[in-house]
Amino acid sequence: MTQHFTEATTGYWQRIVDAGEVLQPDPPWRFGYPARLPDGRVLMLPIRPLASEPAHAVASLLVNQAALDVVDTLGAMLAQRLTPHAPERVIGLPTLGLALAPVVARALAHARYVPMGYSRKFWYDEALSAPVHSITSPVPGKRIYLDPNLRPLIEGQRLVLVDDAISTGTTLLAAWDLIESLGGHVVACGVAMLQGERWVAKLGAERAARVVGVFESPLLRAVPEGWVLRG
Repeated sequence: MTQHFTEATTGYWQRIVDAGEVLQPDPPWRFGYPARLPDGRVLMLPIRPLASEPAHAVASLLVNQAALDVVDTLGAMLAQRLTPHAPERVIGLPTLGLALAPVVARALAHARYVPMGYSRKFWYDEALSAPVHSITSPVPGKRIYLDPNLRPLIEGQRLVLVDDAISTGTTLLAAWDLIESLGGHVVACGVAMLQGERWVAKLGAERAARVVGVFESPLLRAVPEGWVLRG
């Protein structure tokens, strides 16, 4: 059975276009959602029905499949929004946040960034990890780790967490709690895509206020002509 208005993502995330080039700027959208960037240009995102609720969908961003120019642009825009927080170190969250974090760090004139990961190396300490799950990776048992050798880089530092997107907020919350338990001070979190608003309640008002994003991607629902905003 053909899914409701969905298509291959091969051509997506490869260029940022002027708003006037968007063929379908208003809902109902068929296959792509036009995400508006801070400079007024548009990045088209493919619409993906949820496996658990095919009548609901999200517009997705996979930065590791995006053109390098697109990644550089999103990273520079994100760094601009993080600059007022005066971070001393950038922490990249796995997996897709690791594509943006070095771009953000370089734009902030940092010589390096601190990567976290899902893969446990043999010298890792389980105490420097936390359980996570997300809308795209709901399988239990997954953990996020910080290499023990990198701990001195975060202790007592002003830190920003960088990820590709935030949806439910569960992954970010786990990383945020872990980093602060290890002596780091998280002054902000930066993401390319703010997806819906469920993450606000998950993080709480104080932390949610410290989240900045480049663009918003709403949750969608199916109608006969395509997809519209989910109220």
